[in-house]
Amino acid sequence: MSVDYAAVLVAKYPGTQWTLDGDNYDGLTWLDNSPKPSQAELDALWPQVDYENQCDTVSNTRHKEYIKTSDPIFFEWQRGTKTQAEWETAVEAIKTANPYPPAP
Repeated sequence: MSVDYAAVLVAKYPGTQWTLDGDNYDGLTWLDNSPKPSQAELDALWPQVDYENQCDTVSNTRHKEYIKTSDPIFFEWQRGTKTQAEWETAVEAIKTANPYPPAP
């Protein structure tokens, strides 16, 4: 398992001060007054942080696709040139093409 320590620290230790030289725990210099988290603590947080990051990516992708694909259909539905079912089908297609990952 490859842990992104910077991502874990940003997500779960907001406002703390630290530097990371490289991408492993040995490169972490803790500059904050709070206790430095152990490698085991950060490793344990990684699956949740990775999941949240993947969900954010899916949400962003869906948002862009809604703007590009389903929003125009929605406005056409509002003008009476498309149906609610056509809009709902477009929304479902976007969700199906961009599923959320399984929770850790």
